[in-house]
Amino acid sequence: MTRSLLALTSVALLAASPVLADPLKVGMITTLSGPGAGLGIDIRDGFALATEHLGGKLGGQDTQIVEADDQQKPDVAVGLANRMVERDRVNVVTGIVWSNLALAMMPTLAAGKTLFVSPNAGPSQLAGSQCNPYFFNVAYQNDTIHEAMGKHVQDAGFKKVYLLAPNYPAGKDSLAGFKRYYKGTVAGEVYTQVGQLDYAAELAQLKAAAPDAVFAFYPGGMGINFIKQFEQAGLKGATPLFGPGFSFDQDILAAVGEAALGAKNSAQWSPDLDTPANATFVKDFKAKFNRIPSMYAAQGYDAALLIDAAVKGVGGDLKDKDKLRAAMKAAKFDGLRGSFRLNNNQFPIQNVYLREVVKGADGAITNKLAGTVFTDHADSYAKDCAMK
Repeated sequence: MTRSLLALTSVALLAASPVLADPLKVGMITTLSGPGAGLGIDIRDGFALATEHLGGKLGGQDTQIVEADDQQKPDVAVGLANRMVERDRVNVVTGIVWSNLALAMMPTLAAGKTLFVSPNAGPSQLAGSQCNPYFFNVAYQNDTIHEAMGKHVQDAGFKKVYLLAPNYPAGKDSLAGFKRYYKGTVAGEVYTQVGQLDYAAELAQLKAAAPDAVFAFYPGGMGINFIKQFEQAGLKGATPLFGPGFSFDQDILAAVGEAALGAKNSAQWSPDLDTPANATFVKDFKAKFNRIPSMYAAQGYDAALLIDAAVKGVGGDLKDKDKLRAAMKAAKFDGLRGSFRLNNNQFPIQNVYLREVVKGADGAITNKLAGTVFTDHADSYAKDCAMK
């Protein structure tokens, strides 16, 4: 074979060879230690199950997950965001549980044009006037779950309600959301320290106020201790306790047991939600992790589905960040809650349900759907977002 023919053959072989696409890199920054670790672990595990269901590839791309523990500390989260953007060069960051961490990280991620898919944190700032083209939320805007419980408590005829929440952005949003729909008397509005585990003083003040009902937003370890101490103080059965799904989710129910039975809570998802995708998710999550999935696990799962849809939307071309962002904004898929769609501020428009804590046929304490509070509900801040 002549040298010129060899050269032509080499060129032809190169042209015929497939171009290897860059792997998709996802930064999983979440809480894996401390009292809030259960929430982050559930998000991570839900995301991992979705990736497994998709054959280990999101959007058909080889997918690398870069995992890191934010320790529930804003400064740690910001440092990790910088590392993910500058050193690891991830395409997308997800995993964040806490709104104060999300707000702290957003400037770094936006400056690097790195997409931030929140599987939980939905602060009002990023839903309204400070909405950001690089921030997407697959869970809810913080206020909306609490708005639903405010409406339920109002409709149920309670006249005097005592409110409690941790003193951080999601806590402020929670009580603002509840009061947006509850028009009765607020017997007390108390903000406690983030991570607080002893509520003796607050429960004594609550008893003295003699409310008709109590609305409390306490996720993770805070919720476990509050519900236990609420019962120990003799309040269970005497004063109805309501909350958002985060205060009565599976991570909490496994630890508090029967102390939570009968409590009503609001959520955009439930283990018994009747969709084909959800039935498979719950069954496979139980089999893989030996526990009932929580809202956080479901939200982690849907975060993976949104990323999958966006990467498919650009045909695997990850180099053009603006193109990937546009594909994520336009993404349509069937998630665990059914057909998923985003509002102009890149937060979901969705149903919000009433749930009741029950004991299942197998003896496990879990949530059961008890009604629909909102249908196709949009958050209250989208009107202030300039994005179209």
